[in-house]
Amino acid sequence: AEDEKSKEIGIDYIENCIGCGHCVAACPEDAVVHSLFPAEKVHAIDYAQFPTPEQMMLLCKSRRSNRAFSAKPVPEESLKMILEAAHRAPTGSNAQHVKFLVVTHPDTLRRITEFTMDVFGGVIKKLKNPLLKPLIKLIMPDAFRYVPAFERLQKKYDEGGDEILRKAVAVIFIYTPAGTRMGIMDANLAYQNGSLMAECLGVSQFYTGFVLNAAKMKKGKLERLLGIDGEINAGMALGMPSFRFPGYIDRKDIDAVWI
Repeated sequence: AEDEKSKEIGIDYIENCIGCGHCVAACPEDAVVHSLFPAEKVHAIDYAQFPTPEQMMLLCKSRRSNRAFSAKPVPEESLKMILEAAHRAPTGSNAQHVKFLVVTHPDTLRRITEFTMDVFGGVIKKLKNPLLKPLIKLIMPDAFRYVPAFERLQKKYDEGGDEILRKAVAVIFIYTPAGTRMGIMDANLAYQNGSLMAECLGVSQFYTGFVLNAAKMKKGKLERLLGIDGEINAGMALGMPSFRFPGYIDRKDIDAVWI
């Protein structure tokens, strides 16, 4: 037994290391020395500080998109905690290539809305074009059901409203290098982490679906507008709530098959 204890643990296939830190985190004796993880980057876990399953479930049930923002700024410390939570999300092959752009300047926020409305305005024109209509109906028959929604957005915008960002005082764009194999999944895992932290902090948020759709239609244009070297794959509009929901609503029954 003593001989077994004194044996040195070997390292196999070091060329396959992806820097995930499993070996360091798993060692109960802090005996693994890794060049990527000096002592100040290794932290003990106090499992007693974990939320209970009931608390975690309540957070998941309570988290919702709240677009009723007040004019108050989101505290910088809250934004940093949301970013940290998002940054902690897993990435495919431990690539850790997810990056963030935090937009708080009113002019830039306005330009994001303008970009989105310009794209949708072009879509409406094409859908209403008598020469293009037959072709669009043939290849994209569902496209026309969005016309009323686009027209409503345009009407609100012309009246000075903002149905795109809903007067959000901050937007976090989550992006990855262009063409990254797992970029979309990695960015949206980060989003969900960040959204749960926002809920805990009392910060309202919603997914910027209109903006992302516009960005996909005009590939690369929003990224150039914002100075992003990469591809935006998720976006979170944030603001302090004008009210908080006192209750949550049950979703449809779970549709799951066990095999």
